[in-house]
Amino acid sequence: MARITLKVDGSTVSDDVEPRMLLVQYLREKLGKTGTVIGCDTSNCGACTVHLDGTSVKSCNVLAVQADGREVTTIEGLADTVDDELHPVQEAFRECRGLQCGFCTPGMIMQSVDLLKDNPDPSEEEIRLGLEGNLCRCTGYHNIVKAVQQAAGQSGAAGRHRAGATTAGAPAEEVAE
Repeated sequence: MARITLKVDGSTVSDDVEPRMLLVQYLREKLGKTGTVIGCDTSNCGACTVHLDGTSVKSCNVLAVQADGREVTTIEGLADTVDDELHPVQEAFRECRGLQCGFCTPGMIMQSVDLLKDNPDPSEEEIRLGLEGNLCRCTGYHNIVKAVQQAAGQSGAAGRHRAGATTAGAPAEEVAE
């Protein structure tokens, strides 16, 4: 057993874990953070994406002991629980119907947050490239891309008037070219 201490969604936790335990298993089984989904167990689908020290990682590809001394944010830690408000990306996914079955949604949202942190005004192509490691088998990505575009617009990004972009929830047809 190995002793780890890390901060998860703002709370410091310490546990004894098997050295081979994956971070996704630790989050789900030890901490009850079931919003982090186990999808493929091969790091192909991205459903298990979390933030490790502010950067998105596939938690099925990280050992829990590798997170020792670090900070993890899960989908459960993204919303503002004090004000009972969803994160802007979560809200945009809800408003734009950027999900169907919901299985990929936590990973998509976590990857989208990281994408927008690095590129607050991405083009449609940049969004699609930024999400290429996260698979959705239901939506065809159209509404997911719209949700990321809307979230970018809500964060105050300038220049949202690209073809296909949306601003403040307006349908793409209403955006001035």
